[in-house]
Amino acid sequence: MAFTLSDEHEAIREAVREFGENEMAPVAEEHDREHKYPEELRKKAAEYDFVAPNIPIEYGGAGMDKLSTTIVTEELWRADPGIGSAVGSAGFGSNMIVEYGDEWMKEEWLPKIANGEIASCSMISEPAHGSNVAGIETVAEADGDEYVLNGNKMWITNGTVADVGVLMAKTSPDEGHRGITAFLVEMDRDGITTEKITNKLGIRASDLAEVVIDDVRVPEENVIGEVDKGFYQLMEFFAAGRTSVAAQAVGAAQGALDAAVEYANEREQFDQKIKEFQAIQHKIAEMATKVEAARSLTYRAASQVEQNNQDVAAQYSSMAKLFASEISVEVADEGIQVHGGSGYVTDYSAERYYRDARITKIYEGTSEIQKNIIADQIF
Repeated sequence: MAFTLSDEHEAIREAVREFGENEMAPVAEEHDREHKYPEELRKKAAEYDFVAPNIPIEYGGAGMDKLSTTIVTEELWRADPGIGSAVGSAGFGSNMIVEYGDEWMKEEWLPKIANGEIASCSMISEPAHGSNVAGIETVAEADGDEYVLNGNKMWITNGTVADVGVLMAKTSPDEGHRGITAFLVEMDRDGITTEKITNKLGIRASDLAEVVIDDVRVPEENVIGEVDKGFYQLMEFFAAGRTSVAAQAVGAAQGALDAAVEYANEREQFDQKIKEFQAIQHKIAEMATKVEAARSLTYRAASQVEQNNQDVAAQYSSMAKLFASEISVEVADEGIQVHGGSGYVTDYSAERYYRDARITKIYEGTSEIQKNIIADQIF
C-alpha cells in the first residue's frame, strides 16, 4: 500500500519541523538536564495547532485527520523527544471527551486544551496494574448525586501540571472490565495529591507523576459516557494511541539518524571525514532503511485508524508500535556508535535520543503485549 502525502500534509510537516528546529532543539539539552517542563513552549505550540490537533474545529482545535496528527507527533519527537512528549501529550484524555463527553465538558475544557491554556491527563495505570487495564483497583462509589473516588494512579503523564483529567475507576468492582467507568476529574479537587517522578531514564522534560485519590467527590454529571462502559470506550482509542507512540518512535529514530549523519559529515579520522568509510556508510544506510520502513508501517496504521477499520487498525497499530519502537532503539544505538566516544556524553544529542527512544517499547502496551495482540488478530 503506497502513501502519497497531500500538499496539506507536507505543509503541516514543514511547519512542525520549523517549530522544532527553531524553538525546541536549542533548549532541548537544558530541559532534559533540569527535568524542566516546557510550559511556555506548550503554549507557543498551541498557537500553531500542534497541541491536541485532533480536537474538532468547533471546540477550538484544528480537526486534523489521523495521518496529520501522526506527522505532527513524528516531527515533534524528531526535534526532541522530551519536549515533544510534553507538547504532544498536553491533550491526553481529550479523545475520550470528544467522543463520549457531554456537551458542557466539551465546551468548558476542549478549547482550553487546544489553545494551550491548560494541559490534561489520562489516569489509567496503577502501581500494580499497567498493561492490565481490567485489573485496576481504583473505585468509585455512588453517594447520592455524587461519586466518591479512592485509589492510586502511577506513571501519569502531566500528573502535576494538568488542570483536568480522565480517570478510570471501578464502579462495579466485582465485574472486572465490565465494571469500569470513565470520569472527568478536575485536578484541584480536595483529596487529590500528586508527586512528580524525576528519576527517569529519558523524556525528562515530560511531566510524570504518582496521583493519590483519597475520598475525592465528583458529581454524577462528571461520568464520561456510560457507567460501567469505560473499558469498552477506552478500547476504541488504543489503536490511535499505539499509532501515536509508533510516530514518536519514528521521530526519535529520525532525529538520531539526522544527528549521526551530521556528525559523520563533520568528524575526521585518518585525514578524511568518517562518512567516507564504508563501515559508516553501511550503518547510515541500514539506519535510514529501518526508519523508512517504520514510517511506512506507521502511516498505514494511521490510515486504518482514520478509516475506522477497528480490527485491521488494532493489528496494524500494534505492528507499527512494536516495529517502530524496536527500530527506534536500534537506530539510536547505532547513532551512538557512529559518534564513538562523543555519543556517550551529553555534549551531543545522540545519547539523549537513545535514552528517550527506550520508553516507546514500554508505554501504551509493552512490546510483549503488542505481540500478543498481533498474534490474536492473525489467529
